Amino acid sequence: MPPVIRTARERAREELTLEIKKEARRQLAEEGAQRLSLRAVARELGMASSALYRYFPSRDDLLTALIVDAYNAVGERAEQAVAACPADATRDRWRALCSSVRTWAKEHPHEYALLYGTPVPGYAAPAETVGPAARVALALISVLRSGAGEARPTAPVRPLRGVLAEQIAAVVSAWAPEVGAGLLTRGLAAWAQLFGMISFELFGHLVGTLEPADEFFAHTVEEMADALGMA
Repeated sequence: MPPVIRTARERAREELTLEIKKEARRQLAEEGAQRLSLRAVARELGMASSALYRYFPSRDDLLTALIVDAYNAVGERAEQAVAACPADATRDRWRALCSSVRTWAKEHPHEYALLYGTPVPGYAAPAETVGPAARVALALISVLRSGAGEARPTAPVRPLRGVLAEQIAAVVSAWAPEVGAGLLTRGLAAWAQLFGMISFELFGHLVGTLEPADEFFAHTVEEMADALGMA
């Protein structure tokens, strides 16, 4: 295909959009998501508020752009870490995924908090955030799929019943038919535990006990791998 040639106006719009989001991230770090203001962003960039509204009609539109960017960033980091390991090295791929998400979170604590911290009052994430938000979970599922045939969990998997059984069956059918309901359920629990550990560390809940958290994190990653039966 021939290269896409952008007009000068398109390039200028793209560059200014990046500048707006950069300033918004700076204010996010200093003021928090709840106090993010289009007027304040416009003021810092020397723009009229009316001009900025042509790029982001509302604060929620700007928040959505920041959220999508952050989800894609952490998702891409996880995908690259998994892809860098041999396809049959399931435990190495799991370690790489966990470490990459934690490293990204420590490098971008305010964006991590925007994604996984306290919800912003009055903001409802639109459907366009769903795909980016799923990237880390799908990276985990790819790890489970690659090792499903050799998985030997350390304890029997509890039978699933009722609504949970229906929910898991739908996920298995859509994304991981070779994994099976029991192993996938444990994988999703490990996914939640991963973010729980990272949140405890970033939000100061381990101060005075397990800080620094490097050894605790590494130990728990191995415990979760054992529970998932990773060779």
